[in-house]
Amino acid sequence: MTSATTMAAALPAEHRERLMQIAREVSFEAGTRLFDEGRRADRFWIVRTGVVALDLHVPGRHAAVVESLGHGELIGWSWHFPPYVWQLGAKAMSPVRAYEFDASAVRAMCADDPEFGRAIAVWVGRVVAHRLHASRTRLLDLYAPYGSGGRP
Repeated sequence: MTSATTMAAALPAEHRERLMQIAREVSFEAGTRLFDEGRRADRFWIVRTGVVALDLHVPGRHAAVVESLGHGELIGWSWHFPPYVWQLGAKAMSPVRAYEFDASAVRAMCADDPEFGRAIAVWVGRVVAHRLHASRTRLLDLYAPYGSGGRP
C-alpha cells in the first residue's frame, strides 16, 4: 500500500498520538482468522509485523485472497461505517504483531473532536479508495482482454 494510506503518513502527529493512547498490542499466529465477512466490526488493527490477507468467501471454494497487507497498514475499515459489519474476512498469513483499537472508543473520540474525526474519516476514506482502485486493477488484469485496460 502506498505510504499516503498508512496511519503514520495520513494522520497528523497529534492525532496519531491521541489514537495510540488507546492502542492495545496483540499477536496472531499464522492461520488465525482476525474476522469473518458478515460479522460485527467492533475493532481494527495497524500491522506492526507480519502479513494479513484480506479474503472473500466463495461458496463451494476456498476463500479468495483479494489483498495482502503488512507493516503500518490498516486492517479493517468496516468499523467506521454503519452497519459496522465486515465486508471481507482477514487471516494472518504469518505470525502478526499489531496494534488493536476498539471501534466504539475511536468513534466516540471522533464525535467528541470534529477535527480528529475528520482526520480519521479522511484516512479511512483514502484506504478504501486505494483498495478499491487496487481491486479494479487486479480484476482488469484477470478479465480484460488486453490486461489492465490497454488497447491493442
